[in-house]
Amino acid sequence: MFSRRIDQLSSSLVRDILAATKRPGMVSFAGGLPAEEALYRPDRLDSGLLAGAWQYGETEGEPALRAEIARLGRQLGIACAPEQVLIVNGSQQGIDLVSKLMIDEGTPVLTEAPAYLAALQSFRLFGARFCPASVGPDGADLVGFERTLADVRMAYLTPTFQNPSGYCYSDTERDTVAAALDRHDVLLFEDDPYRALSYDGEAPKPITGRLKTARWVYQGSFSKTLAPGLRLGFLIVHPDLITPLTRLKQAADLHSNRVSQTIIADLLARGELERHVASVLPLYRERRDAMAAALQRHLGGHARWQLPAGGLFFWLRLNKPCDTMALMRCGLDAGIAIMPGEPFFPDGADAGYLRLNFSHAGVEQIEAGMAKLAQLLDAARD
Repeated sequence: MFSRRIDQLSSSLVRDILAATKRPGMVSFAGGLPAEEALYRPDRLDSGLLAGAWQYGETEGEPALRAEIARLGRQLGIACAPEQVLIVNGSQQGIDLVSKLMIDEGTPVLTEAPAYLAALQSFRLFGARFCPASVGPDGADLVGFERTLADVRMAYLTPTFQNPSGYCYSDTERDTVAAALDRHDVLLFEDDPYRALSYDGEAPKPITGRLKTARWVYQGSFSKTLAPGLRLGFLIVHPDLITPLTRLKQAADLHSNRVSQTIIADLLARGELERHVASVLPLYRERRDAMAAALQRHLGGHARWQLPAGGLFFWLRLNKPCDTMALMRCGLDAGIAIMPGEPFFPDGADAGYLRLNFSHAGVEQIEAGMAKLAQLLDAARD
C-alpha cells in the first residue's frame, strides 16, 4: 500500500518521551526544551508591522528577514548575500530539504557518532548509508574523519556544542575539517542551532566560512534562542544549491509562516535578539552549574561527563553499561524523563550513555531528579 521508503520510517524517541512528560508532576531532562522563563513573548503584536503578513508570500522568505540573516552570516565569516538565504520551518525542515536534495538509496553520508538523532531519522528515511566519525567530550576523530571523506557525498556536522556530546570543535579542528572537505570535494551540511547559547566565551566561527572550494549548507534556528513555537529556521547555502532547495521548499509548503518571519525580522533589525539571549544566558548558566553540582553529588560513582561550555545538554558515559532504554522506562515511572544514548549512534546501539537536558527544569527539580536517577542506577546494578 505504501512506498518502500515507509519501511525505513521510525518514530522519534524524543517526541515519544515528550508526550509522556505531559503527565502531572513529570520532570523532563529528555528533550532540548528551552526554559519556559526564557521564551520570547512579545507584549503585543503591532498591527501595523504585521499588516502585510497575512497573504501568501515568497517561497524563499521575507526579504527583510533574509537580509538580516545574510548580515548575521557575514558576521560569522560566511560570504553570502540575501539571495542565498532560504527560510524554513525550523531546523527539521532544513534537514528534510537537504536530505531530499542529496540522498538517494545507498548514498554514503558522513555523520558524527553520536549525532543529532532527528537528522539520522531523516537521512535513514531517504536511504542513507551512514559513515560515522567519532566525536565526544575529548574531541573529534579527525584521522577517521579524513579517511571516511573519500567515500561520501555529504558530511553532516554540528561542531558548535554538538548534540548530544556538547563538544565544541576548536579553531584548529575546524580548519582541519574545512581543508579535508575541500580536498575531497564533499558537501558540508553544518547545523548550528546552539551557537548563541555559549556560557564561557564566544564560540569559534563556523566551518562553512573556512571552506575554499567545497559546497556547503549552513543552518541556524530561532527555536532555542527565541521560542520553538515560532517554528522558524534558516539555510544559508552555496549559490549552486539555492534554486533546487527553493523548489523543494515550494513543493513542500509554498512558504514559511509570514507572521513569525515578520516578528523575527523586526527583532533582528532592532538588535532585540542579542539582548534577549543575553538576558537568558545567566539562567541557563545557573541551571548548567546546578546540574553539574547535582551530578557530582549523586552520580560521581556511576558516570563520567564534561562541563558543557554551551548548548543545553550533559552527555554522560556510564561506568557500567546498562539497558538505558529500560532505565528510561523506569525513570518515567519515577517521574523523570531521561534520554538514552543509543538512538544517537548511526551504526547501532551503544548502551553506555545518557543525554540530560539542563535548561528546562528548575534548580530544585534538577537536584531531586539527579537523586532519583542515582537510585535507578543503583537498582540497575543489583
